[in-house]
Amino acid sequence: MADEKEVDAVTGVETTGHVWDGIRELDTPMPRWWLWTFYATIAFAAVYTVLYPAWPLVNGATTGLLGWSSRADLRTEISAADMLNVDRETAIQTTEVSKIAASPELRQYAVAAGRAAFKVNCVQCHGSGAQGGPGYPNLNDDAWIWGGTVDDIYLSIQHGIRYGADDETRYSEMPAFGRDGILDRTQIADVAWYVRQLSGQEADAAGVERGAPLYVENCAACHGEAGEGMREVGAPRLNDAIWLYGGSHAEISAQVVAPRHGVMPGWEDRLGEGTVKELAVYVHSLGGGEQVAAE
Repeated sequence: MADEKEVDAVTGVETTGHVWDGIRELDTPMPRWWLWTFYATIAFAAVYTVLYPAWPLVNGATTGLLGWSSRADLRTEISAADMLNVDRETAIQTTEVSKIAASPELRQYAVAAGRAAFKVNCVQCHGSGAQGGPGYPNLNDDAWIWGGTVDDIYLSIQHGIRYGADDETRYSEMPAFGRDGILDRTQIADVAWYVRQLSGQEADAAGVERGAPLYVENCAACHGEAGEGMREVGAPRLNDAIWLYGGSHAEISAQVVAPRHGVMPGWEDRLGEGTVKELAVYVHSLGGGEQVAAE
């Protein structure tokens, strides 16, 4: 680096005094148009911070002379959108959920609105694609513990499952056959083998033979003689390949010993009747919804 600035002999422009590998940096003035643009941006920024919210304060920010707010703009846009849909929302509120599902216009709106509500309130348990998980039902298939018509689904969402704050909640409870001493460990293992055989899985033949009468005596009253389930009491099918808590011998045995019982809140008090109807129509549209109640 040179100690003093010099004038470049070729261009006649003063250098900055900096030298890199023998190359001297020219101290060329910025173009006037660039300088005036730069000054204009500074002036614009100063005016902007006076007119609009800009400077942070302890509990907020300056509001600006125009009083503009992005939140206020958003509220205005949401209100305008709500006004466009007020007729549909009124119709949803006053129409039975089965008739909503049967109306092409209302159904389309309800499915869209229900999808949005599902993403906010339901994906935490049932998954973003409603595929469920261990202990949380898959809502895309055609296995319904309480029934899969849109009215059945609406009732489940409205009052919840084993939700203590709602007197009309759907409720079922399987006895703890092992914990309460109804069956011993060997008997539970045999019943589990029999249940695996009902669902078409590999099972110990001797265990199946011993487990058959135990199943009839203790399980068939709710789950059915062939494992077909009973929706009236919320007893799931046992003769398919769908398992809420797992279908291995160990997992079935654990459920017989001390059953786990899931809880879903009743959503009507939280979301309102209209949103619950929209959720019911959306869930019914996922692929497993039934058109008529199963006999």
